[in-house]
Amino acid sequence: MTIATSPLRTRSGLDLPAGRWHGPLWASDEPLSEPGRYRDCVAEFGRSRALSGHGLWPVLIPHDPRFAAAGEDWLDDRSRLAPALAEIEAVDIAETLARWWDPFCCTGGVGCLRPYGANFPGLARKSVLRVDPHAEAGNTGSILARRGAYRLGLVPVDRPADIPAVLGWTGMIKSTEQVAAISAVLRSWEDRFGATLIVLGFDELELSIAAPPRNQGRALVLAAEHRSFSVRSFSGQPGNLREYAGGLVHRRHWRFSWD
Repeated sequence: MTIATSPLRTRSGLDLPAGRWHGPLWASDEPLSEPGRYRDCVAEFGRSRALSGHGLWPVLIPHDPRFAAAGEDWLDDRSRLAPALAEIEAVDIAETLARWWDPFCCTGGVGCLRPYGANFPGLARKSVLRVDPHAEAGNTGSILARRGAYRLGLVPVDRPADIPAVLGWTGMIKSTEQVAAISAVLRSWEDRFGATLIVLGFDELELSIAAPPRNQGRALVLAAEHRSFSVRSFSGQPGNLREYAGGLVHRRHWRFSWD
């Protein structure tokens, strides 16, 4: 099957499984049976972007038993925010993450934030990029598709980080309604760490990382960014911020949830 509903959507020469459009996102009807198709879609995005500046970026859409039990699909049966692509550029990343820094999640003080405290420490330094972020994303996405049940999604964007803003995604709604800020942070991580969105769930995101921090010091500042971005993801881990940071050194796969 090829996508054939508008000039933008007919550029793909990929042999895609059966699927349909859910607003601005195309999704396969069934989980991917050929995991290598994810890598093919990444390659096609690169070709399309080279020709026209934008393409269809692939995301893996995980099976969500919360909706399957009720016969629902969150792509259709849950509301969305207004698209906010035009608002991304105006977002101050450091100011936004500092505003999201919550010093009150720890029991009995700020011990879980050690070595930091009530104040956000600022942004982590950029890592040296040694591999192509999209190639890394294609490999990681194909591995995930081989291990689990994921539908294939395609979204017309200039860069993967823009997907939440383009869709009006509501996965982070328990923490913030600023979907443009979510995409702005993802853009910043794309630029600094080669972080590329590969999994889009109802209230979760997963990123492939081409340039992870290579030492504990840099990972520690990045860990603070992760905590601001998704307190829920951090609070679900044992230990304090320093221990969380240890797991980010050389780590090429990040996962965030807001459930």
